[in-house]
Amino acid sequence: MSSREERERRRAERLEAEKREASAERRRLLLGYVVAGGLSLAVVVGIFIVISGGDGGSAAPESSDFPAEAHIEPDFGVPDAEADGREGTPPPPLAQGDLETAAEEAGCDLELDREEEGNNHFSNVNKDQAYDTNPPTSGDHYANNNEAGSGALADGAYSEMPPITRAVHSLEHGRVEIHYSPDLPEEDQLALKGVFDEAPGGLILFPNTEMPYEVAVTAWTQLMGCDRYAGAATLDAVRDFRDTNLGRAPENLPTQPLG
Repeated sequence: MSSREERERRRAERLEAEKREASAERRRLLLGYVVAGGLSLAVVVGIFIVISGGDGGSAAPESSDFPAEAHIEPDFGVPDAEADGREGTPPPPLAQGDLETAAEEAGCDLELDREEEGNNHFSNVNKDQAYDTNPPTSGDHYANNNEAGSGALADGAYSEMPPITRAVHSLEHGRVEIHYSPDLPEEDQLALKGVFDEAPGGLILFPNTEMPYEVAVTAWTQLMGCDRYAGAATLDAVRDFRDTNLGRAPENLPTQPLG
């Protein structure tokens, strides 16, 4: 074999070896990409599981996620404000059991059996919905069938004002809502919280930054507004309003989550 043929043979062998090495390198790179991609996916899935509660799905809030003193029941609506975990002051024994008399003694105005303003649903929770009363007692309100309670506000006590359109939805389901001015002294806030704690089922308590009263109580088409908090007299009026109106609405107080 001539030297030229020898060189050509060695060149062919070298090219073949380089080709095999390049092919092997491509396989190693491809395997690396697959492994890296798998690890990245595993990390993303792991983060998602941790965030969603560990079961690969969206973890719905439970009552145990909130302070016990707030009595928030997310099965009956959507919690949409900070919980009020304060322990209320137990109220004195009820001295006046007649709502109209109690309201008069406390200096509160009653607007009972108002004409219903409507009950249509809309899907924008931030909609600037106008109501004829403040706080509102009926009217169109936010709803979303993909949420617990179809967008109604969960029963419970809140330390900040929730979207009022959710609160109106809760009134439609027979809830009674106790509103107080955030400027009310904490001692008086805790007295109202004590009335709430006394029988929290079907009640919602929160500060209302927009109403003209120090204390107000609402149910569907029912309103009691108190310009001034008057101690035990106001507490009696709030309790009488609660006992008179709880569950009185187009869709009465349910034993199952709101629909």
